[in-house]
Amino acid sequence: MKKGKVAVIGLGQLGMALAECLSNFGAEVIGIDSNINVIEAAKDKVAYVVNMDSTDESALVAQSIQEVDTAVVTIGGNFENVVLTSVILQELGVKKVIARASNAHQHLILEKMGIHEILNPEANEGVLLAHRLINPSIKKFFPLPDDYEIVEIETPKRVVNMQLKDMGLRERYDLNLITIKNSLQTVDKKTGAARTEEHIVGVPKADSIVKATDQLVLMGKRHNVNRFIEVNS
Repeated sequence: MKKGKVAVIGLGQLGMALAECLSNFGAEVIGIDSNINVIEAAKDKVAYVVNMDSTDESALVAQSIQEVDTAVVTIGGNFENVVLTSVILQELGVKKVIARASNAHQHLILEKMGIHEILNPEANEGVLLAHRLINPSIKKFFPLPDDYEIVEIETPKRVVNMQLKDMGLRERYDLNLITIKNSLQTVDKKTGAARTEEHIVGVPKADSIVKATDQLVLMGKRHNVNRFIEVNS
């Protein structure tokens, strides 16, 4: 799993969920917020937090923000600050900039700016993003009690073209395969444009062969999901 350095700018509900989850995964997190009360509340959950204005370029440079692997702008309630902060991060050469949009109009603006990924404001989106940053092959994530989860993942390289019965999901990893999602490239007959269609296999059979373009929907303990991905990537 990738445990890089991530800056989370804006520690509201979404940002705090992301920062805390990344910290629990062992990533190096710097939490930034302009509200000192928010910073004080975050100190017990995130190792390194800074009270500062993220639209101040010199303040960001002082924190070596240009050296992070990913910067996530989760500022709520002030979209102008989201835009200004994102522009500064792009100009400083941050490798990956992710930003929050609260509506379709904001989403379009961030998209036109070339933001790598755009978030919805729900806290669970922060948890999902944390999983994806640590393990990019995880595409969807649904937490369950007792450290169980349902995840949709890319097919790991080592099991491509393998029959399900030979993957040892239950025997080696204590995981259950719920279904397989196929992604098919098709062409729109009217426009001629390429598009991707997704289809569910239903209940996969033991002799079903997994393709590189498939997504596996698994249920099991979090550490077992991570182990399956790590061993077979």
